[in-house]
Amino acid sequence: MTYTQKFTLSDMEVDCFGKLKLSALLYFAQEVAGKHCIQLGADYETLQQKNLFWAVTRHRVQITRLPVRGETITVETWPMPTTRVAYPRSMVAYDADGNELFRSISLWVLINGESRAMVLPGKSGVDVTGTLKGTELASPRSLAPAAAGHTERRTVTYSCLDRNGHMNNTRYLDWVDDLLSSQFHRSHSAREFLICYLSEAMEGQQIRLNWELSADGCLQVDAHREASLSGEKLTRVFSAQVLF
Repeated sequence: MTYTQKFTLSDMEVDCFGKLKLSALLYFAQEVAGKHCIQLGADYETLQQKNLFWAVTRHRVQITRLPVRGETITVETWPMPTTRVAYPRSMVAYDADGNELFRSISLWVLINGESRAMVLPGKSGVDVTGTLKGTELASPRSLAPAAAGHTERRTVTYSCLDRNGHMNNTRYLDWVDDLLSSQFHRSHSAREFLICYLSEAMEGQQIRLNWELSADGCLQVDAHREASLSGEKLTRVFSAQVLF
């Protein structure tokens, strides 16, 4: 069972050059997944009654072309067969002529709203029937910490939060994009990216982004939550890799 939705790109979804922002791309993925879950009986309100909510742990995206302001795109999504720990989901987007723009695979898990611990599919009571079309991307891999020559610190603020009370997955890509100047983005477009969400980022927390851009256009980012005075250790929050 697939779900399809059209989006017309406005100023909110594009950068200063009129190209779709990577964070907006993930917003479209999040939006169609949420709408599809309503049809599947696994939406936010239904899960809330079970004290559960969806969280994405990994996202892999391949980009053929980033659409621009004013374009209407069609986004199609479908769940893949559930694994022991996650609910994989595939997505593909097309332009008005039916040409592929980008495709993605994401790994979703269920989180207990009280303990914030992951609930395995076999114990969640949430059954999502998956399908395989044969065109899906390979499952997103993990990213090992890499050597980095640059560091930037960011703070999780009010506008970063979603209704689950943590930093929304789309906002991480804004932080990643902000590491590079507008002049770089003018002449470089992302062709693929991978992001792994490792720990919740909550309001007020200080996040240290260690990053490096290689000569061949690979941006590697590794983010940690700063150790606190209360004894909390340095915690890895997310890692990302963007190929330009």
